[in-house]
Amino acid sequence: MERKFEITRADIIPIVEYEKERAERRKRMSDVKRDRRVSVGPFATFYFESYETMWQQIHEMLYIEKGGEAQIADELAAYNPLVPKGRELVATVMFEIDDPVRRKQVLGKLGGVEKTMSLTVGEDKIMGRPEEDVDRTTAAGKASSVQFVHFPFTDEQAVKFKTPGTRVVVAIEHPEYSHMTVMPEAVRAALSADFA
Repeated sequence: MERKFEITRADIIPIVEYEKERAERRKRMSDVKRDRRVSVGPFATFYFESYETMWQQIHEMLYIEKGGEAQIADELAAYNPLVPKGRELVATVMFEIDDPVRRKQVLGKLGGVEKTMSLTVGEDKIMGRPEEDVDRTTAAGKASSVQFVHFPFTDEQAVKFKTPGTRVVVAIEHPEYSHMTVMPEAVRAALSADFA
């Protein structure tokens, strides 16, 4: 199957059709996402996005908000930047802390965390580049609980990543949150399909 790097208006199905298939599509997407998720430390989870995950997200937004045709262009503009473009991985990084008091305390110390995320593929360290749609650290130094990060690869790094058994380390190196995790092989294999 040829990889798609952008969701267009032509890819959007009528919401009445989506509604009929929604339960089955959500179940299938849950299975897909299982091998696109990596936890790093006690609070952070990297959800690696794809054409398919963003297609689903757009349809969910259209289903929930019921904005019709007028909403479609905004959703395409919001989510297309998170579709990997063939030589990158793109992650939504969520700091998931249930207790609101604890969440405020932790995020209040994590200003700039979006600039400290990396993937190490073999010996090559690839620094994440935060999505620049909005500033995700406030002037007071509080980080957003949701970050969007691009990891740009060279051709050689992409080949290495796609090689079965390659060790990939997902890391956050912030002074207040320094954790790393070896990416499970099933996740590395699933994400390999994101490269053109």
